[in-house]
Amino acid sequence: MELVATALGWLGAIALIAGFLFIVVFYFRGAFRDYIDYRAINVPSPDEHRFAVALGSLSNSLGTTGDVIGFWFEANEIQSARLEAIQSAKRCIHFETFFMTPGRRANDFAAAVAERAAAGVEVQLVVDHYGTKKLPAKYWKRLEAAGVEVRFFKSFSWKAPFDYAGRTHRKLLLIDGKVALIGGAGISDFWDGQKKFGDTAPWFDFEFCLEGAVVSVLEGMFMQHWAAARGTVDLGAENFHPDPPGATMILVTPGDAPSNLSSSIRALFTTAIFAAKEKVWIASPYFLPDHQSRQALIAAKKRGIDVRILTCGPHNDKKLVYYASGELYGGLLRAGIKIYEHQPSMLHGKCLLVDDKWVSTGSANFDPRSFFHNDELNISTAEPQMVQHIKGIFHTGIERSQLISMTDWRTRPLWKRIIGRLVLFLQSQL
Repeated sequence: MELVATALGWLGAIALIAGFLFIVVFYFRGAFRDYIDYRAINVPSPDEHRFAVALGSLSNSLGTTGDVIGFWFEANEIQSARLEAIQSAKRCIHFETFFMTPGRRANDFAAAVAERAAAGVEVQLVVDHYGTKKLPAKYWKRLEAAGVEVRFFKSFSWKAPFDYAGRTHRKLLLIDGKVALIGGAGISDFWDGQKKFGDTAPWFDFEFCLEGAVVSVLEGMFMQHWAAARGTVDLGAENFHPDPPGATMILVTPGDAPSNLSSSIRALFTTAIFAAKEKVWIASPYFLPDHQSRQALIAAKKRGIDVRILTCGPHNDKKLVYYASGELYGGLLRAGIKIYEHQPSMLHGKCLLVDDKWVSTGSANFDPRSFFHNDELNISTAEPQMVQHIKGIFHTGIERSQLISMTDWRTRPLWKRIIGRLVLFLQSQL
């Protein structure tokens, strides 16, 4: 008995020390910090000329011009468009992504870029170290043997271990400095649907293609990360072109190295919500709005704005985040905000629609990781074709979704509530 008591005493002491260290780490990581609370008056509506300038300035966005020349929906179309663009390259291919996994999609991508590199095309890849960890070293060695230059974004360093939490979440493909493909899809068979997630259809995602001066801005964004990964940047005239007169205004929001007091993505979304006069529709697979963002949505609803949220249903790749998201529904539902959960498969598309006049889309989710940790990349514009495409995405997604009622929310199982609350406590630090 004495030995048992001694062992229990040691276990208790270890638990106390571990708990203390856990709290200390959270403290120094800023788990209890204050976040900027945006307030604004005289906010211009999306159809006012000064809206783009005001929104861009507050969100550290770069104003440029360009046109949407392509739009693709779901896995097969997205991958085919990317491969076709790669195969068309004559001079250079610049690609950045967060997520890649072994499988057919990754193999097809490797074959395409390797073929172009062997043909003398410059191929440079910036891939996130964490998001591509499942791919074996031989995958990258095969690419490098074909002449592809590969750089990993933020490999783990003992000199600054907490820096590993900040990832590049961008998905960007640039061809010959002339066209850019942007979306939310990784290079992974996951997007074809996964039985382990309960998917019965391909993931709900999309990609679009831009041309014009905006491509030069995106080249600069890519080169920032290429330089950070110890690559040599090429600032030649082939990659940078001036704005032509009369082209459509586009804002590019990079979301570089965000913090609690300087989050370009959060400023972009919050200001757009403030500006709405008729409609705010948000699509995000991981919907975890902070307190101030929830209050902005509720205030918009009280102004008579049509506020709708399109997010993941039970088929998703992050169950814990899904449970945490559900814990935030209550106040939104009570305010009359409509929340739709996508049913047949994982929803992965991310976009914001304001008044059927302004859209923002790219890599950013409506959650703390995109707001305060990741390097993201969003495109915002009033370009009519893009607005129509995003409206179509929302209508398709809503048709495939379940509208969550207050009864649905109140009758969710107790175990989901407990897990959700625990994840909410940890989420800002994950």
